[in-house]
Amino acid sequence: MQSAPRAAVLTVSTSVARGTREDRGGVRLAELARDAGCEVVAQAVVADDRHGVAARISSWADSGEVDVVLTTGGTGLTPDDVTPEATADVVDREIPGIQEAFRAASLQHTPMGVLSRGVAGVRRQTLVVNFPGSPKALDQLFGLLAPVLGHAVATIRGDGRH
Repeated sequence: MQSAPRAAVLTVSTSVARGTREDRGGVRLAELARDAGCEVVAQAVVADDRHGVAARISSWADSGEVDVVLTTGGTGLTPDDVTPEATADVVDREIPGIQEAFRAASLQHTPMGVLSRGVAGVRRQTLVVNFPGSPKALDQLFGLLAPVLGHAVATIRGDGRH
């Protein structure tokens, strides 16, 4: 039997990192990952800093201890929204279909969906997916990833059980 994907959840938010705002996005993303059958083995909060975000994603992916890194926050248009750039800096291959699906689904809820700049890709043998910071958006989008998550992890790992 295939084991549950091991997931890490990264909240990218300077205000959460400073303690001036509650981490609702990371908490909700971890809940959604567990509901989808993942074992959430790590959670962290980092400020909106390109190098800090890239370092945390790389550290988790390179450890071999997680199959999936899910990020929340930093995908918009403000000057400090750097999660997509940080992710692009560290993934080996992008998976554009995930974010294309996210943007298409977002458009069913708001025209602002076209402004999301998230990235999805693979670093070594770890799937990395950016989500918006809003818990409402997480609820709207996670269901698109959930049905393909196990297959993606198995394929990336090359375990032949997919």
